[in-house]
Amino acid sequence: MNRSKTQTITFLVILVIISTLVSGCMESSSTSQSIQTPEETATRTITDSLGRTVEIPESVNYVICSGVGTLRYLTYLEAQDKIVGVERSETTNSASNSKPYSLANPQFSTDYTIFGETRGQDDPEKILSLDPLPQVIIKTYSATGYDAAELQKKTGIPVVVINTGDLADNKEDLDESLRIIGEIVGKEERAEEVIAFFDGNIAELKERTVDIPEEDKPTCYVGGIGRAGGPQGFQSTEPTYPPFLFTNAKNVAYADMDINVADVAKEKIIEWDPEIIFVDLNTIECGEERSGLGLLQNDASYRQLQAVRSGNVYGVLPFNQYATNFGSVLADSYFAGKTLYPDRFDDVDLENKTVEIYTFLVCKGDEELGKEIYDTMINVYGIPAFTKLEI
Repeated sequence: MNRSKTQTITFLVILVIISTLVSGCMESSSTSQSIQTPEETATRTITDSLGRTVEIPESVNYVICSGVGTLRYLTYLEAQDKIVGVERSETTNSASNSKPYSLANPQFSTDYTIFGETRGQDDPEKILSLDPLPQVIIKTYSATGYDAAELQKKTGIPVVVINTGDLADNKEDLDESLRIIGEIVGKEERAEEVIAFFDGNIAELKERTVDIPEEDKPTCYVGGIGRAGGPQGFQSTEPTYPPFLFTNAKNVAYADMDINVADVAKEKIIEWDPEIIFVDLNTIECGEERSGLGLLQNDASYRQLQAVRSGNVYGVLPFNQYATNFGSVLADSYFAGKTLYPDRFDDVDLENKTVEIYTFLVCKGDEELGKEIYDTMINVYGIPAFTKLEI
């Protein structure tokens, strides 16, 4: 075989090898591209409560909830199965931490990795160690921990901020937050159902009481309202206490709106001398010397109040537990209505109404579970709520 022919054969062999390698690479590339479906690569934008435009995946299956109220809202939307981790606050089981949404989901405290401390104090390293990784971090605005932009930069995960809102002055913020979360996790219809549920109950409470003449309304006061610092004494109140607002009640603290929203002077309560007193039972955790119940039983000045002398002192469910438990707000509102205006609420069975509220909001329609939550919440402090207290 001459040299020219040998070179030709060698060239052809090399050409075949190169062709095979290129073909294999193209096939591999084609196969790799076929795995990346449009659904997996597609994104969409969402506007959060701070007005930030955030790019998130088209389909979101994994999230975490950072800060007060966020996991509660996700539970209201029946999407709690999408979480892949929890804050430390969700792993604490005690009377002071009894929250209907947590009671209905005991897996929060047992089945999930902790990714941060309470009130939005997130740990980026722990977040990035979650398996699977969250596709979105839903976060309530907080003065503690990382802000949204910084957390998003540290984790590479989209952070969507919501406001907590409430059922009274900041109802629009609450509605917006529910809608934002609904848009993230594909629960838009459920978000509207929850908003309508709140609106319907508030409207009913107001309609039952709107035409009661002022002279027929007994004066009332609520003490022992818990807040961020924990359980509080009898002087802790709310001028805009929602159960009083919704039932058009004559709240003695509301008439004096220049007082601090949390504390009122003892002398002021004695001056007001309300006809009916409600006690948030969370106050029991303050101890006998400081709790609202203990003071009404032992303080000589408080014992002169007409509500105490007539036995018109009632216990209500606490609702400020890691922000507001809105189902308990509604339940307390119906109890306030039945207590202040029994003839206007004589057709309301309070137990059935409360079970109905919890069943809808946190139990995915499971009435038996709703009853369990009711029984736990009513008796969580040993002294049953919605009863006349022994003073």
